[in-house]
Amino acid sequence: MLRIAIVGCGKIADQHVQVIQRIPDCAIVSLCDRELLMARQLAERFGISEYFSELSEMLESVSPDIVHITTPPQGHFLLAKQCLESGSHVYLEKPFTVTYQEAESLIQLAESSGLKITAGHNYQFTLEMLEMRQLINEGFLGGKPVHMESHWTYDLGDVSYVGPVLGSRTHWVRQLPGQLLHNIISHGIAKLSEFLDDDLTEVVTIAHQSTRLQTLGGDEVLDELRVLMRDKDGTTAFFCFSTQIKPGLNQFRICGPRNSIMVDQVSGSLVQTRDRSFKSYLTFFIPPLVSAWQHLGNAGRNIANFMGRRLYQDSGMTELIGRFYNSIRKEEPPPIPYREILLTAKIMDQIFSQIYGDK
Repeated sequence: MLRIAIVGCGKIADQHVQVIQRIPDCAIVSLCDRELLMARQLAERFGISEYFSELSEMLESVSPDIVHITTPPQGHFLLAKQCLESGSHVYLEKPFTVTYQEAESLIQLAESSGLKITAGHNYQFTLEMLEMRQLINEGFLGGKPVHMESHWTYDLGDVSYVGPVLGSRTHWVRQLPGQLLHNIISHGIAKLSEFLDDDLTEVVTIAHQSTRLQTLGGDEVLDELRVLMRDKDGTTAFFCFSTQIKPGLNQFRICGPRNSIMVDQVSGSLVQTRDRSFKSYLTFFIPPLVSAWQHLGNAGRNIANFMGRRLYQDSGMTELIGRFYNSIRKEEPPPIPYREILLTAKIMDQIFSQIYGDK
């Protein structure tokens, strides 16, 4: 039985508790938050007996096997370091750390301590992303990826989040090097990091503030981002973050030398595009029919997965956390390679340095 603790009892902590309770052979034994009332309220909602306001006290008293850290990112490094030094494995919510140097230091500490650490890139483990990875492993692309595109959007209509951020220059989001972007884009960047080489030869970034954000009083906060990347092998990638694209996009396209795949995480769909030529006017008829058949198949699979209780909100988080726990039980590599976590952090550092400068 794995003994789990959660540090940071804000909104996202509820999701973690609900997900952990779905996973067999583990139990949440303690909660921790600097605001003890937050920890107590979460404990009362989910029937958790132990809660603390000081991490050191919790670690000494409870000695959890794994600690989930769901605080604002500025605290991730020191909190994770303290947990690792006390002998606990660590699950860090996104973004993993504020800087690449912090990420590298934590991973080195975990490895030297014989412990595991992972990042909360749960969108990497949705059903359609798992299917995409299986196709790629089977050679569907026909070789190394040639080009990738990752689109990630956020709706500024969520006033409960954006209002406090825009209303205070001292809000923790505004204190991040990448501000609003820093707290959101790691999910989309992580998809690219999986297939890019560590040696990036180009990262070109442009960013601006949308008219909508200007009307809300966004000051220096940027909410439109476009990034072009190329690695040493010539693989190119494009990342787009937007608060204005409607309807919202959460898509990933990966193109190989023979075939391509498009994943739409809004609809839980995957579409394969094969390199096939058709004579005459058949090229206008057959590809749309093939695409329509795939979409019908996606709908059928989603219905079956929903009925079979595999498709639900936070299913990707459940899959990631379950795999992380199994990697600890079985002493196997963690579900997200450290190389990908570090590359994501490195790319984000470069993006924010280009648009905001070094802070």
